Formats: sequence, structure tokens, C-alpha cells
Amino acid sequence: MIDNNLIIKGDNIKGMNWLLENGYEDKIDLVYIDPPFATGGTFGIDRNGRIATISKSKDANIAYTDNLQGKDFIEWLRKRIVLIHRLLSPRGSLYLHIDYKIGHYVKVMLDEVFGIENFRNDITRIKCNPKGFYRVGYGNIKDMILFYSKGAKPIWNDIQIPCSEEDIAKRYNKIDKQGRRYTTVPIHAPGETKDGSTSQAFRGTYPPKGRHWRSSIDELERLDDMGLIEWSANGNPRKINYADDHLAKKQQDIWEYKDPIYPIYPTEKNLDMLKYIVQNSSNPDSIVLDCFCGSGSTLLAADLCERRWIGIDKSDIAISVTRKRMNCNSIFNSDLFDFIDISVD
Repeated sequence: MIDNNLIIKGDNIKGMNWLLENGYEDKIDLVYIDPPFATGGTFGIDRNGRIATISKSKDANIAYTDNLQGKDFIEWLRKRIVLIHRLLSPRGSLYLHIDYKIGHYVKVMLDEVFGIENFRNDITRIKCNPKGFYRVGYGNIKDMILFYSKGAKPIWNDIQIPCSEEDIAKRYNKIDKQGRRYTTVPIHAPGETKDGSTSQAFRGTYPPKGRHWRSSIDELERLDDMGLIEWSANGNPRKINYADDHLAKKQQDIWEYKDPIYPIYPTEKNLDMLKYIVQNSSNPDSIVLDCFCGSGSTLLAADLCERRWIGIDKSDIAISVTRKRMNCNSIFNSDLFDFIDISVD
């Protein structure tokens, strides 16, 4: 293994085989990839730096082509997924970003390679604002990210996300005398208990039939003494949760991370989304791999989160953009990466 971060120019089959031959098998904790989406398009950057498909700009320099479709695309991708699986550590994870039109076929292939028991999530990513184009069908504002782990105990930091003002107003719709927003939640749960204090009276009130107190009577009395139990007019107790004690929430499986308005490379993805993935599914001593690295957004996200990283791409434009971006924008290891060109035998 090489101590520095790596940018590898060349086909990612060759690049990943190089990694396997040089000690990286079972060493990568996180792989994020954004492969071609089997759209049949060709993507480039025109003379004015605008990102476009070739169909929109005849003078564009080709960044990459996306002409494999159907079963040919699935088999092409499968060969790369098999190598990714070998490179992942026992606690490693894969996030595969893909278009909704082909994504469900990709999932079947991933189930075969990783095992369906290691499928974690099908994440819906809101990628843009609603569009008004005419079509027979609903407007498309999403794509999907398929999240798999190599084993039963992946790295999982469960990073909470901030609640918006709208979230807080909706979830904490009560206001106390001091002006603090709050909501209340039940203090009982399904199931009766025959023994123990959770079936006994709390301040003269028993849990409803078929339920038991979530906490011991001593704990409920402590909460009540602290003013954290609200009693309704008919004597029903509920626990008070204040908004300012819960300013973050668990991430769900619908994400709103829109693409950059002015990308520096075709299909450039949201940097905040990639930083979130890196923070959630890797540790500071982890290595992060993107073998379709494009503009280097995954590498920059890993760098900013103080992880080691490896990027692979065969596009001259992608490698040029990535090397420039990492030299100019990263703050952690900007001058500590090696460049390896395996594009020529």
C-alpha cells in the first residue's frame, strides 16, 4: 500500500486490479461511485466551459460517453462491482448513485454480488427543482443511491442532520409560558406487565388497558418533579420534549441535495451530500475510493473530512479537473497525493 492519497488515470478495471496487486484488498472502508447511467448520451465541456451533451453542443470536448445500455451495461458494471467487493474491508460500504430507469436492474445484480442480506437502503435523492416540460408521465426530480455493506457490522456513525425552522415549527407546535416550543409524547407502550413498577399507578393513574409505562415509577416521578410531564384535562400524562433539546434529527431515506447550478464537470454531484456519506460510513483512519471520480467531488469530500482517498478515471478531462481541484481546494492533504498513469501498457 502507498501512504499518500492516489489519483489513478486509466480504465477502472485496470486501476482496481492495480490496487489489489498492491495490498489494498479488504482495505477500503467506503466506496462511492456515480457511474454512467445507461442514458445513451455523450457528455462534454464546450469551448466556453459550459457543461453539455454533445447533442446540445457540437464543439464540445468529450468528457465521457454513456452508450452502453440494457444487459450490456449491467454486465459491464458487474465486473467492476466484483472488484469493489474485493477491495472493501469487512466493515466497508458501497454507495452506488444511479438513474431510476436502470437502478432496479442494478439492484438485482448488487444483491447477487453483496448478498441481499447486506442491502441497507434505496435512497431517493432530490436532484433538481420541478420542471414543466411536457411528457407522458410525471416530472423527474430524483435519482437513487443504493447502499450496501460488505458484512453485518459496517462502519455506521449515524450522523444526525439539523432540523430546519419549518421542521421545528411542525414537530414542536406547542409553546409554554416561557416561549419555548415543545411537543408531548406518550409515556406508555404496548403490552401489559404482570410484575414490576411499570404496571403500577403513577400519581394515582394506571397505564391504559393492554399497555405499560415506558419507564419506572421513580423515573416518571422524577420527570414530573422537573416539570417534564404534561397532564391533560382528563388526567392523561405525556412527556414534554422541548425543541431546543432536539435540534437535530435522524436522516431518512429521502435526501434533498440538489446538483450544482454551474458544474465544473458533467454530472457533478453535491459536495455536502458526499461529505455526509463520508462522515456517516467511514472513520478518520479509513480509505475512501471513487473509481468513477469525474471532477473529484468524492475525493474532496473525503479530504475535507480528513480521510485518505483514491480516485480512478480514464477521461483526460476528468483527471485534469480532479488534479487541479485537489491542488487548489482541499485543505487537509492537498499536496500529498501520488499520480499514477496506467492508461498506456
